[in-house]
Amino acid sequence: MSNLDDPRVLFAAERTLLAWQRTALTLMGFGFVIERFGLFLRFLKLNDVSTPPPVAHLLGIVFILAGAILAVLATIQHLRVLESLRPEEIPPGYWRALAPITSMTTALLGLGLVGYVIM
Repeated sequence: MSNLDDPRVLFAAERTLLAWQRTALTLMGFGFVIERFGLFLRFLKLNDVSTPPPVAHLLGIVFILAGAILAVLATIQHLRVLESLRPEEIPPGYWRALAPITSMTTALLGLGLVGYVIM
């Protein structure tokens, strides 16, 4: 529980959530690039080279899922921090739900990306 009576505590918690959000997006983007690069390599394969196992495909999916899971876990952590704040630390009329909604939307879009990549 915080004892600062300062709204900067809330804003620091939101900045932390958004930093985790950027990390989750980076993992998802990196996973998508890995998966697409594997597809590109499959198109460029030579006739005398045997087809390698789809490691890039699986690795890309793992990275995308890791990003989606990270977004969910960061949101849970942020909500726990919000529960510990006192009313004095929250500016009147401030919409605290915006950052968690954004983070969960990113997680859902990441799961949608996994569905797109699998099909």
